[in-house]
Amino acid sequence: MKIDSHFAFFDEGSKKEIRRSILKAVSIPGYQVPFASREMPIARGWGTGGLQITLSIIGKKDVLKVIDQGADESVNAVSIKKLVNATTGVKLVERTLDASIIQSRHRIPEVPLTENQILVLQVPEPEPLRKVEASEYRTKILHSEEDYSGAWLMLFEQIMKFGKTATGADHPVYVNDRYVMAPSPIPRFDNPKMHQSDALILLGAGREKKIYAIPPYTDVHSLAFDDHPFSVESFAGKHCHLCGAEDVFMDELIDPATGDTIYQCNDTSYCMERLNENQEIEVGGNYA
Repeated sequence: MKIDSHFAFFDEGSKKEIRRSILKAVSIPGYQVPFASREMPIARGWGTGGLQITLSIIGKKDVLKVIDQGADESVNAVSIKKLVNATTGVKLVERTLDASIIQSRHRIPEVPLTENQILVLQVPEPEPLRKVEASEYRTKILHSEEDYSGAWLMLFEQIMKFGKTATGADHPVYVNDRYVMAPSPIPRFDNPKMHQSDALILLGAGREKKIYAIPPYTDVHSLAFDDHPFSVESFAGKHCHLCGAEDVFMDELIDPATGDTIYQCNDTSYCMERLNENQEIEVGGNYA
């Protein structure tokens, strides 16, 4: 038995409330806006915050792409796409430039986004000060007073212990020279992509009931000390064993046949697009 639902699952009142929170988040870059997180047909912690944003802003003419840690075919990405498509009928794509809305878990696509696109990031922990302050009441006061000594102390302790900052992902950023923000557990490699982005970036934490945003062309700088500047993961001298790409975020794998270490593009659609381009060049060259 098929049960009819509202367009994009939510009733119009729910979508309006979430959109109002989004508008406030866009107006105050980096500020965490509380919202009434709804019950979803997926478990909290599996992207309910990002999904609620997507369902609230999507229209019939939109084109959707969903990524889970760089992959379009993972269980999380496929499940979200099925839900959105079943309740909206919108077109689903894997090519980044064809999408008007891109919902992602833990990655920003390798292809630069445009001003006609919206990136929605799923966030498990939106509070960058939670590791140093357990009280929500206190963290709100710290944000209001722009007191981010706790975040700086966390990075300082990492430097003292490891000789460098050890944030593998979710490295805190300063947004618009005002708020310190958790950028979702994207790798450090993706942090610079937020700075002066052409696309609107929306971040949703369903379990923590928070929405925040980075409007287009906003300054975003990763926290770092002058004598220990921010650096991203290095893949110098490495290339994707499938498409040959360099200077992208890659996964380290073990070749089952030889046991050697190999590297592969984390962004699967980017890798596939390069493979198709290389094949066209090869076929055209052979034909000539």
